Formats: sequence, structure tokens, C-alpha cells
Amino acid sequence: QSVNKTPINGLYELLLEDNEIYYTDANGHYLVQGSLIDTRTKRNLTEERSDKLNAIAFSSLPLKDAITIVRGNGQRKLAVFEDPNCGYCKRFERDLAKVDNVTVYLFLYPILSPDSTDKSRAVWCAKDQAQAWLNLMIRDQTPPPATCNTAAIDRILSFCRQHKITGTPTLIAQDGSRVPGAINTQQIEKLLADASR
Repeated sequence: QSVNKTPINGLYELLLEDNEIYYTDANGHYLVQGSLIDTRTKRNLTEERSDKLNAIAFSSLPLKDAITIVRGNGQRKLAVFEDPNCGYCKRFERDLAKVDNVTVYLFLYPILSPDSTDKSRAVWCAKDQAQAWLNLMIRDQTPPPATCNTAAIDRILSFCRQHKITGTPTLIAQDGSRVPGAINTQQIEKLLADASR
């Protein structure tokens, strides 16, 4: 995608199509794979650059295709992409349930098995989508099959392909930062606090 200067003379960042970062010399004779760390500030420059590249503007999220769960005053915002068969997602949901004053935009992202699609459709078509989701993830109660327009799930799958969201859970904070994988209650609180600065 691009070649950019780094803070080190003669070292250039190579950004590949899938947002992978490598480094090279000015002649392209050497290729370096790994993290570039500023020892003075103890900052991982590669990680910071990767985080910036993988950020997704909160305003670009298809919120109309999300299940909205409001806790407390709902002032803080968090988007989550989850598969109903994801064990890490179930653990994450238990930790997320302890977080107050947040609006969670849940995107059903059935990628783990064909059964994931069936469960996602049942949740989407439930009379109370949020309760159906929490019952499934926290209490292991699968909602009864139902039929309705589930085009939103297909749009979410397309959005995830476009933005290279490949695993569940994936979190998007209000500032656009992306966190792949389950995090605990304390880490969720920190993510929400950092995003609101």
C-alpha cells in the first residue's frame, strides 16, 4: 500500500495490503519483521501504527444493524462483534454485564459454524433481541427459531470483510480503537475511559 519514513534514518515502513507492517532499508535489500520500539519512551511504534491503521470510525458503524443494549445512563459507547458459539464471547459478556453507564451496540457476526447463523437469526428475530442475546450468552438458553428479515446479518458480514474483522469478539471503542479478543471488566472500563478522553 505504501512506503513511509520512520524515525530512524534509512529505515522505511512497508505497509502491505492487509495492513501488515514490515521495515526495509532505502535500497530494499533488507526486510525486517517485528516491532520498532522507542527505548527512550518505551513506546512500541509498530503497535501504535497498527492500532491507528486498524481503527474504525465509530460513525462508520452500521448501527441500524446492531442490537442496542443500554445499561445505566448509556453515556459511554462500545460496539462488539460476536458469534453466538464463541466461548470467549460468553466470558466477555459475563464481564461486560458488570459495566454500567454504557450503550453496547452488538453486531451478530456468525462465522464459527453453520449453527452460528441459525442462532444469530433466532436472536435477531426475537421479540426482545437484547434479552434473547443475554439469555443465550450468559444463561445458555437458545431462543426458539423464528423468521424475519435477517438481511442485517448479511450486511454485518460484508462490513466485517471490508474492515478485516476476522475474529470474535472484536470491540470498537468510541474513539475508533479496535480490540481483538475478550477482555475483562477492568480492561473494558479502561477502554471506555481512554476512548472518552
